[in-house]
Amino acid sequence: MVWIPLLLVASVVTAVACVRLCRAAIAAGGPGGGAAGEGELTLGEAAFLAGGPGRVTDLTLVSMHRARRLLLAHTGWATVVDASGGGDELERAVLGAIGPEGQAPVPRLRPAVAAAGCVRRIEEGLVERGLAVPGAGRREVAAGLRAVEGAFLLALALGAVAVPLVSAAERTQAVAGFVLPLTASGLCLLLGRAESYPRSRWASHAGQRLLAGLSAEDPLTALATRGPSVLEPELRAALGRPPGVR
Repeated sequence: MVWIPLLLVASVVTAVACVRLCRAAIAAGGPGGGAAGEGELTLGEAAFLAGGPGRVTDLTLVSMHRARRLLLAHTGWATVVDASGGGDELERAVLGAIGPEGQAPVPRLRPAVAAAGCVRRIEEGLVERGLAVPGAGRREVAAGLRAVEGAFLLALALGAVAVPLVSAAERTQAVAGFVLPLTASGLCLLLGRAESYPRSRWASHAGQRLLAGLSAEDPLTALATRGPSVLEPELRAALGRPPGVR
């Protein structure tokens, strides 16, 4: 009966991990309705909800490129064309990140702009409206997913160890026992990963509903909600996004 203690260990670890993930997902989802989902999204807010600070940076760079204020070369460099206009805070953050040289590689710009105060204010405003998941909530969900993955692998490993040790008469019972934690952790993992739109860990349920209601007919809106995959190859190359990267 050596398999029973191993099954108990697998079951307890699986139960704790699944409860942790479920609690984190519920907390991160925010209010299910009401005032939290009211109002409209700016392009920057939509980009943040769909892809976080990196998506906001990509949107700003492409917007400035289309307005002929910035040139994005397929080599991955950004060159200032017109710095005379005031622009909004995001555009000023891009120009500040490029610096007085007037030219900089996009991979260097992305983290600098993503960490700018104006991007943080977008996040804070969305969190206050119940549309974005707070940073602590995102980290807790990610930790919960890792815990469930670990529980699944642990149950699989303990089952692989225990089943060969039991007699033929008990083997079916042992296999059936380990199927339970494996099924529970597997389903919990699938449900946890299916909670996002479109694979976004940034938007709450209310934010996801607003994103789903946006039309992607406008190219910049499509970029904000779907990512660089909607861009022409030259701009994808300029942003350093190879085919298949969202």
